[in-house]
Amino acid sequence: MFNHIAPKFEKGRILKTAMLENLRDFPRDFVDVYYHEYTDGIVSGAHVEVGADSLIVHPGIVKHQGRLYLLTDAVSIKYRATGREAALKVRFHAGDEDGDWRTYRSEIVIDEQLEADAAELELCRFKLKEGARLRQDYQGFRDLATEFNTVNVLHVRYAAYGKSTLSPVILRCFAEEMMRKGSGDPQDFMFTMMCMNEGTLARDVILHYMTSRLGMSSREYTNVEIHKYLGRILDGVRGSGGGRLGMAPGGSQRVIVD
Repeated sequence: MFNHIAPKFEKGRILKTAMLENLRDFPRDFVDVYYHEYTDGIVSGAHVEVGADSLIVHPGIVKHQGRLYLLTDAVSIKYRATGREAALKVRFHAGDEDGDWRTYRSEIVIDEQLEADAAELELCRFKLKEGARLRQDYQGFRDLATEFNTVNVLHVRYAAYGKSTLSPVILRCFAEEMMRKGSGDPQDFMFTMMCMNEGTLARDVILHYMTSRLGMSSREYTNVEIHKYLGRILDGVRGSGGGRLGMAPGGSQRVIVD
């Protein structure tokens, strides 16, 4: 499970090998400073993979209440077809303290209470019909919001500077579809390249692109709303379909000969 374990160095206590090994294996000061201004959420990894009857959470780092939690080995949790929406969550426990350690542990659960409380972090959600197969092979950008039998990552919070942001899965899916359509709009070109190269993008960057591209008012939008409006941008693209992103179809081309 995700854990946060820190040795306690105090005058008069015996220095133990395990305490030094912990210090060696986790350069705590560096990562704490590096991610200090990041919000809570998934920092890296923690990818969810669908198995035949289980969800596999791969190693990763998450942040909760300012603490970084590491998952070093993949965890598998069984799921069932109930026809009701359920969320896969990390549930954080209160910290324990003894003479040597401050320990903050967690568990990974599937819960039909969708709204994550202050001690939980959602990794995905799904609604599986009996006899159906749970999938995550998205057939397009809008397929990310398919209600039944599909892993939904729209509500997942990714850690970012100042504000949480969207899953890189959403942004990469958007970029791949935009590249297939071949938009000639320079805004589309720049945003698509950022989605493909950056992994996670700051929420304000996504909102600025979305509102300026659609001529919308600037305000806070939910992840689900952002997905809907990014879908509208894709619907409005009338490119060449040849993947010539950033060059308008039929536009003039210039050759300079020295």
